[in-house]
Parts: sequence; C-alpha cells; structure tokens
Amino acid sequence: MDGAGNGGRIRKMVFVTVGTTCFDALVKAVDSRQIKEALSKRGYTDLMIQMGRGSYAPSKVSEEDGPLTVDYFAFSPSIADYLKSASLIISHAGSGSIFETLQLGKSLIVVVNEDLMDNHQSELAEELAERKHLFYARPQMLQQTIETMDLETLVPYVPGTPKLVVDLMNKFLGFPTD
Repeated sequence: MDGAGNGGRIRKMVFVTVGTTCFDALVKAVDSRQIKEALSKRGYTDLMIQMGRGSYAPSKVSEEDGPLTVDYFAFSPSIADYLKSASLIISHAGSGSIFETLQLGKSLIVVVNEDLMDNHQSELAEELAERKHLFYARPQMLQQTIETMDLETLVPYVPGTPKLVVDLMNKFLGFPTD
C-alpha cells in the first residue's frame, strides 16, 4: 500500500498482526486515539489489523473520517501480501512472524503478549532488539516506542547459513561432509 493513493497522496500502511492467538491488549492499544495520532504524525496513512482469535473489534475509519484509515480482519490464508505492502509492521512475538518480517527487510515493532504463561518469546524479541534488528515494546509502551523510534538505526537482518550446523551433525553421525 505504499505509493500514491487518492489525490496523489502518498500512502504508508502499518500492518498489525497477532497471529492465530488472542492478543486483545495489542489490538486495543493500536486502536487507541493516542497511537493512531502517533502513527499519523509519523506519516502513516493506513492501519490494517489482523486480530486473530481476539474478541475486541477495533473501530473502522475511512479516509473521509480521519487522517488514518483503519480496517481489520480476523484471519487470512496468507498475510504475505500485507507484510510486503506495509511500511511498518507491529507484530506479536511469534518467531515465524518476526523472521518473515525481518527477511522482507521491513521495519518492525514486536509487542510481547504478557498474558502468556511461558513467555519465551520475549527473550527472542529482546535479543533481536539488542542487535538493532527491530524495536521491542509492551502494549502499554507502544505509543512511546512509535513516537521515539528512529527507523534509520535498524540493522538489516541477515539469516545465518545452516551449512556449518549440518556439517557438524553429519560429522557427529559419521556421515561424509562436503
């Protein structure tokens, strides 16, 4: 959704994904007036929310109603097109969503679901934030993260090569290595 829209206005979409779980805290946060204003001030024009199994339905806003249009859906067979067309992605801390976004070279804010019992996801998000591949927030800190983030400081994620691990496993198992 990047590019010229109605009246030649440049469109910049924020895509929010919660995956297949319920993460109403994130959906409520991005649906707040404060976060919508923060996104609009940063030049974003569209907000698309994938709300998963959540029960909270955000408010839809059309272009005529405000500076930031808002739409949502529960599930889609694939979110790849949304990820590709977004300028900024706000995601739950699932490893699949994180790495798919990073491999596309997209700016990413990861929001950790604090309601999960075994929250190993926060460790991944914190480590990748330390390496400056993404921004990390909790739902109550998302507005501040949006207002203060400097997208220029993000470092592109370069996936490692599995060959070294495969060679080590082959050697251990007694198979020939290349």
